[in-house]
Amino acid sequence: MATLRDIPEITALRASRHLIRIPPEIDVPLTPRVRHLIDAPEFRRLANISQLGLVSLVYPAANHTRFEHSLGVYRMALLYLDRLADNDRFEAAVPPAAAERFLVAALLHDLGHWPFCHPIEDISLRQVPSHELFANSFLLEGELADVLRHEWNIQPRDVVEMLSHKPADRCGRLLRSMLSGPIDVDKMDYLMRDSLHAGVPYGRNFDQPRLIQSLCLNEAGDTLAITDKGKTAAEMMVFARYVMFSEVYWHHAVRSATAMLQRAFYLLHPHLDVDALFRLTEQPMIDALRKSAGDGPAAELLDGLFGPSRRLYKRVAQCSLFQEPALYERLARRPYPWLVRCAEQFAGLASRGLGRVVAPHEILFDAPPMELEVEFQIEVFFPKEGRYRQLGDVSPVVKTLAKQQFDDYVKRVRLFAHPRLAADLRALPGLTEVLAQAIDLAA
Repeated sequence: MATLRDIPEITALRASRHLIRIPPEIDVPLTPRVRHLIDAPEFRRLANISQLGLVSLVYPAANHTRFEHSLGVYRMALLYLDRLADNDRFEAAVPPAAAERFLVAALLHDLGHWPFCHPIEDISLRQVPSHELFANSFLLEGELADVLRHEWNIQPRDVVEMLSHKPADRCGRLLRSMLSGPIDVDKMDYLMRDSLHAGVPYGRNFDQPRLIQSLCLNEAGDTLAITDKGKTAAEMMVFARYVMFSEVYWHHAVRSATAMLQRAFYLLHPHLDVDALFRLTEQPMIDALRKSAGDGPAAELLDGLFGPSRRLYKRVAQCSLFQEPALYERLARRPYPWLVRCAEQFAGLASRGLGRVVAPHEILFDAPPMELEVEFQIEVFFPKEGRYRQLGDVSPVVKTLAKQQFDDYVKRVRLFAHPRLAADLRALPGLTEVLAQAIDLAA
């Protein structure tokens, strides 16, 4: 009877055969059927889509690709299965065929990403599909689908199901938690990889091997858990995620670039064929957006991001939940068109206050998006007691950073303005009152 260890990719991992090297000095085993997946054009496009997009405008070495990250996630999935193959409950719950679907889903989890995907998704426009849904056209037809059917004996729709839906059966829920959960294979790779390429230590200061060694099943047997030996490593992972959001993903200059791209896309989207646009790789998509912008207001925004000289908008004001809760709560997690209306009203008020014209596109409101980050909820098994407890109940670090609302502590509400205006706007009398008035007028 076949076991998890008989899966060819796990055998290759243990034997260190047919390896490809990715940073930081990591060897990824490639069997012929894996190589045929990553050589398919639907997957190769990820080599020309950066993992962090606009972050490289602030951290210049953060230009690694979704291709590299996907290989890292696939290797992490192998390490998870190799560890859990020793767990009797896991082996009873997950047959080899399901484990192979999990490996494929881990490798292909970013297939539907287009360039600058997350900033565009965050503004929640009706015409913009989720990247999970967009992946379906790459998965259900073409060379990749043929490789899945003929070499893996996997129906592409089963991979779609694992990536896009909430499974009803116990095996599906367990594997889904390994793909998208508190300590999933995606987070385990991107925290380390993004930190490495950004040149900061924050995402690498947790013990990956220790955390993997502690993997087990929760009490119900339908999601991933850890033993008490992994508690400290899990706490450090929570902190790593917190600091990476605070210092990299939501760095104020990164958010300025993000707000510029979002406003440009918002201005252009009624005239775009988003399906065709999202199939492009990074530079062709930039070229298409700039061509569509012509000499309109979006052109100035895009030129500041992708033109010969970097020209990011400047921070005029910001607030967090604990600084100015009333103002924060009026702007955080509100629909993006509402933020645009606030910016337009502020531009009108600022024009009167400064005595010169402030164009609407020269003012950008940036706020936490409507969709919340996943909270860090995971069970910890204490073998000597034979008891499970929630990590947040036994860890003050996790209780503070993860059980309370993550977004409110790492994400700010910010007002950005064109560089020629920022200093004068900061000196505008009663700036906070003007902000509040603009919000009232937008209501």
